[in-house]
Amino acid sequence: MSHISTVLAAFAVLTLSPTLAQAHFQEIIPNADIVAEDGDHSVSLDLTFTHPMEGGPVMEMGKPVRMGVVSPAGRQDLTKALVATKKGDGKTAYTLSHKLSEPADYVFYVEPAPYWEPGEGKNIIHYSKVVVDLGSGEGWDKLVGLPVEIEPLVRPYGLWTGNVFRGIVRKDGKPVPFAEIEVEWKNDGSVKAPSDPFVTQVIKADAQGQFAYAMPRAGWWGFAALVDGNKSKNPDGKLVPTELGGLIWVKAVDMK
Repeated sequence: MSHISTVLAAFAVLTLSPTLAQAHFQEIIPNADIVAEDGDHSVSLDLTFTHPMEGGPVMEMGKPVRMGVVSPAGRQDLTKALVATKKGDGKTAYTLSHKLSEPADYVFYVEPAPYWEPGEGKNIIHYSKVVVDLGSGEGWDKLVGLPVEIEPLVRPYGLWTGNVFRGIVRKDGKPVPFAEIEVEWKNDGSVKAPSDPFVTQVIKADAQGQFAYAMPRAGWWGFAALVDGNKSKNPDGKLVPTELGGLIWVKAVDMK
């Protein structure tokens, strides 16, 4: 093979490489991360599997394995309260409405059904969570106990744009040294990334599994810690690699 042919072949491989594929994020976005004490104390959540910075496309979600909330009152299963909806070009997503019972911090979480990504040859399971406060300020750092989870070291609400969010990546409760974390902003359509590296920010944890990131724009930010899981079966029954993600969603607000 000539040198030119070799270069062209390598370029073709790179353009088709899974490493250049869009990052997948399991969104779990509440209508408010801080609920007013003088309101009806209701919160609605939107669960969509998508590419937030690029505004899509939306991927089909199977019925989540479990959906719940952790508060000082304990753990409550909300799986039966999920309502299927359609987004994008008819892809399934889910919504949930829940009334907060007392002043507390509520950690909502979801374990989605495995998503088979043929372009990357793997199943994807992203355990996602978000914290909603109702006049408490306590309990925001409580762990759900997910197989992969980010423990916040900064209160994940009441954050100004430019604040640094810090966390610890945990797998089976233990810190993950040098874990990789993908970060994306939920684009409202006002920003166009100048090139692909700006779409998904990539950072690494230190030897203790800790990481930090300064959020440069107001809105929702998703932090996805990615680790390898045990092999699982794809729709054809073949054992394939499994990507496990531990996600947390954090909102930044402009100081005015």
